[in-house]
Amino acid sequence: MKRYALGVLLALTAACVSNQPRPPGRTPKAAASVNVELALEYMRLGKLTIARGFIERALKEDPDNPQVQATAGLVYERLDDLPDAEHAFAVAARLGKKDPSVENSYAGFLCRTHKAAEGEKLFLKVAKDPAYTTPEVALLNAGVCVHSDGNNIAAEKYFREALAVHPNMPEALLQLGNLLYERDESAEALTLVQRFLSLNAPTPEILWLGMRIERKLGDETSAGSYADRLVKQFPDSEQSRMLQSGMVR
Repeated sequence: MKRYALGVLLALTAACVSNQPRPPGRTPKAAASVNVELALEYMRLGKLTIARGFIERALKEDPDNPQVQATAGLVYERLDDLPDAEHAFAVAARLGKKDPSVENSYAGFLCRTHKAAEGEKLFLKVAKDPAYTTPEVALLNAGVCVHSDGNNIAAEKYFREALAVHPNMPEALLQLGNLLYERDESAEALTLVQRFLSLNAPTPEILWLGMRIERKLGDETSAGSYADRLVKQFPDSEQSRMLQSGMVR
């Protein structure tokens, strides 16, 4: 659906989510697809009650569709309805056994809800699935999951495995750089920042990391260079605001 058409549809349907009849000739699956898209758009806009109405219509129209169930999981999670979210994600994973991207979504939910061991196991299953064409993403996700649970050894292993698959993967370079910085291995962390910037466009996260590494290494001139780039290129970023308020960790 084109964005301008979606905007018109949002305006027309916001007030009548629960009782709007399905247009003549539209199959339940087609209607569910539209309602999923609307649910995602309203979730993006922060209008979660309306998003819930649309996704629950989609669930009635096409309950055996794993993408519908996975989207329901996202909406319920945003509403902090974790029991319904977990149920929807679990159903999505059961229905989408041949779609590792659905299992990847469920694994992410498990990690976000402090079930790191289960999430890690599922991410590794996804990474080994021949149907999943970006195993480095699942490995990165596994690393982020266990890192958030305090398992830095396993996290480093997964970040390095992701980089072995995709040596220039920006997020893996950033995550491994942050982990090494936290562990006071600043020299190697700095090489990862430099590698990131030689291959990818700068981000506020990588400039923030580079600045802190250089400060830890005692190079205030280089740290100042990263800080200047951060403020000039990303003035509205969270990192820029922290820098200007003196909140340098």
